[in-house]
Amino acid sequence: MKSRAAAWTLAGVLLTQGACTTAPATTTNAFTGETTPKRAALRGPAYKVDDRSMCDWKGRKDREASEIAGPGSLHPNVRRVFQLVGMGESQKKILVCREIDTNYDGVKDVVRRYNDKGESLKEESDTNFDGRIDTWITFSRGKLAEVELDNDRDGKPDEWKTYSDGRLSRIKRDQNRDGKPDVWEVYREGKLERMGVDLDADQRVDRWDHDTEARKKAEEAEQKKEEEAKKREAEKRAAEKGDDAAGEGDPKASPAPAENKGDKGDKAEPKKGSPAPAAEKDTKKAEKAEPKKP
Repeated sequence: MKSRAAAWTLAGVLLTQGACTTAPATTTNAFTGETTPKRAALRGPAYKVDDRSMCDWKGRKDREASEIAGPGSLHPNVRRVFQLVGMGESQKKILVCREIDTNYDGVKDVVRRYNDKGESLKEESDTNFDGRIDTWITFSRGKLAEVELDNDRDGKPDEWKTYSDGRLSRIKRDQNRDGKPDVWEVYREGKLERMGVDLDADQRVDRWDHDTEARKKAEEAEQKKEEEAKKREAEKRAAEKGDDAAGEGDPKASPAPAENKGDKGDKAEPKKGSPAPAAEKDTKKAEKAEPKKP
């Protein structure tokens, strides 16, 4: 009986262990919806969870950190680190780093750093929650400039995306995993225009594959822009010529010189046959009214 009881107990332990190993805890990316095994949070000597902070703030008197709970999180999962500038009442806080726990497992997996103007500089993230950074983002003047991706999970980027004015312009891919790009993609207006392939691993394009329809549309759009620009320039020149011609024919624009009418003395001199001035008329009236002497 004792042997049977021991056997049943051992079987129960094995079944319990099997159930635990076959159904590991999982976590879901709040942004992509991808489900992956949950990471084991590291605990320090005081039994506090180590969230693997990637912002440099611990033990620094010139920096200050604050934490808040983001959308969908019951606990603080967003940390902002500020640089303290100045002293006393004139002291200012400048955001220099922000990190987020996107899958709510207690470990920070996204960190972004800023310059003193508040513009984004760089961002690193662990998108598959395996404890290693697999995405590197670079910004230029606050706009997206370059993205590096580690798709094969070896800790090194194998895909490079370049952006122009915030829009995707080029992609380089390392498909044979030798650390060097062997596929180049060129985009126009956010759409793939052509793709180049390196067949002999010399880092040079051996074959270009074009999207003829997209290329034709792009060329037509470019030609249309040039024609519109030429049309506007021609209209502008015609308008300028019209203004010049109107200025030459308008008498108001260039009045003719006034005739010489003489000075004021000439104007005051009475003309022949014209009535006498008022003073002479009064003198004649007085002479008529005065009685003649006998």
